[in-house]
Amino acid sequence: MAAGWGRLAALLLLGAVVCAAQPRGRILGGAEAEAHARPYMASVQVNGSHTCGGFLVAEQWVLSAAHCLEDTVAEEVEVLLGAHSLSQPEPSKRVYNVSRAVPHPDSRRDTIDHDLLLLQLSEKAALGPAVRTLPWQRVDRDVAPGTLCDVAGWGESKHTGHRPDRLQHVLVPVLDRATCNKRALHDGAISARMLCAESNRRDSCKGDSGGPLVCGGVAEGVVTSGSRVCGNRKKPGIYTRVASYAAWIDGVVGGAAA
Repeated sequence: MAAGWGRLAALLLLGAVVCAAQPRGRILGGAEAEAHARPYMASVQVNGSHTCGGFLVAEQWVLSAAHCLEDTVAEEVEVLLGAHSLSQPEPSKRVYNVSRAVPHPDSRRDTIDHDLLLLQLSEKAALGPAVRTLPWQRVDRDVAPGTLCDVAGWGESKHTGHRPDRLQHVLVPVLDRATCNKRALHDGAISARMLCAESNRRDSCKGDSGGPLVCGGVAEGVVTSGSRVCGNRKKPGIYTRVASYAAWIDGVVGGAAA
């Protein structure tokens, strides 16, 4: 009987280890970013807590993912710019109120299609070495498979669910759409408005949603908020291609400025 309980305890312990090892929503397999080397990064915050990433596309506008704010109202949302650490004092850090949140009109809860959100700051960002806009891709063409791209965020970075205080980043290679759409991977779910990146133990996920996929110094995609197992090579990372939405982005940002 004692031996039986011993085997059961061992199985339960093994099960706990396996469960703890499942990657859940983080920059996985990456490293701490060089402080303020990505001055375009934004922390989209709800009630003072980091919810999603984003990036500065114009002095008064941050681009993020629509699903990030599904259960909030604009009055609860703020944007932190100029940060490396979310908690420690830094001269470049500043929190901005959001005066307007504009999700893509075709975004919906039940799909990751059109998962984009524009946030208008209450005033123009104070630009400097640690706060800069990021150029984004306007030419509507696919990124060459194998291209190494950078993704950064404050999403969870450990199996325990602990979120890092300082910005993390990882390099991921772009995966061609045909492969990403294979039945064993995303089974046809990846549209021409999306791109994929390999996710074999190096990945982005929940908490990093809304951050940019940067290839050659230009934002090519936005981390989607879709639910999937991160770091699983059979579930590549999914990003919304910003070039496919150039007219919408320009219309919202330009329209507000007019």
